[in-house]
Amino acid sequence: MDRKLYILYLTVFIDLLGFGIVIPILPIYATELGASSFMVGLIMAVYALMNFVFSPFWGSLSDKHGRRPVIAGTVLITALSFLLLAHADTIALLLLARALAGVGSANIATSQAYITDVTEREARAKALGKIGAAFGLGFIFGPPVGGFLKQHYGMDAVGYAAMGLSLFNLVLVWLYLPESHHERDSTRRVQMKPVTQTIRALGNARYRDLFLTTFIYITAFSMMTISAALLWEQHYGVDEAQIGYMFAFIGLTSAIMQGLLVGPLARKFGEAKLMVYGCILMAVGLIGIPMVPVGHFLPWEFLPLVILAGANGLMMPSLTSILSNLASGKEQGQILGVNQSFGSLARIAGPLLGGSLYGMHYAAPYVGGAFLMVGALLFVLAYQRAGRGQVVA
Repeated sequence: MDRKLYILYLTVFIDLLGFGIVIPILPIYATELGASSFMVGLIMAVYALMNFVFSPFWGSLSDKHGRRPVIAGTVLITALSFLLLAHADTIALLLLARALAGVGSANIATSQAYITDVTEREARAKALGKIGAAFGLGFIFGPPVGGFLKQHYGMDAVGYAAMGLSLFNLVLVWLYLPESHHERDSTRRVQMKPVTQTIRALGNARYRDLFLTTFIYITAFSMMTISAALLWEQHYGVDEAQIGYMFAFIGLTSAIMQGLLVGPLARKFGEAKLMVYGCILMAVGLIGIPMVPVGHFLPWEFLPLVILAGANGLMMPSLTSILSNLASGKEQGQILGVNQSFGSLARIAGPLLGGSLYGMHYAAPYVGGAFLMVGALLFVLAYQRAGRGQVVA
């Protein structure tokens, strides 16, 4: 594989490693600083909010000025956010650190656009699947690394370790990542109007169904991630260490699926069919999570988690690849950035909805998520029936 793609995957991996490092410890640390439950939720949500605001901005900026400077700049911002995290001894500083981390990590769309610049159309699903694998690996290693560092060395060690990784990544990007985008449009206006762009995107029939599919799919998945720990602890009596292993298992199986299997499956079945299969598998996996009988949590709970991992592997790389094929070279960063914005909105809506439904009944987030996936499937089928999948050279 081309060296520059490895550097890109490392960029995404470190972004998600930094996200994963703070997931198990951030609520506890915020509480130690005196944060209320509402403030803890706000600290968790501000990361996704900044992703929503900045994903299309960075993507559009990369369309105008190139991918390399945007990727390098966002990696530097991520490093600064971890430096701030190391010194976040107040709630305000912690909130600012997470907001800055959300700004820096909003470079995923630019990384995806880089891949579409340097890969042939038939190889994009596989290459984009490896981006998903980098996501999964970051989620595998992040939580145990963060927990270990926080327990033995304190929160400042967590921030400094993550900052060091980001600075190392910045050096690699600066020295070894060449510019990929040679169709830059210097006349393009770069606007920072995420809400306006999102509403306008819903009026674009070419991409609308795919954007809505992204939103529904990630909302359903986020409903699971916010409620699973509560379900496993309260309903099945699983302790915190075991819960961490369960999430690591999801990350591992997702990484295997997206890194090794999505390319061959896309060549065999086509990306449009993989999206259909992904919607169905996600619905089945969600329904299965709370249906495992008490007393038989292991090994049977692994089955729906494997199904979820399969859904992740089939769905998001295929959807992103189709979007990249539909967009022209001059607008790929912007289109993929808008798609990331829909995902960021879903990561705000999903936890709020999942938490509310879990308060009603422990199985409600999973049943609700399955119903949402039926809606996503309808959008996928509507997109296919409308025949909007004409690629742009």
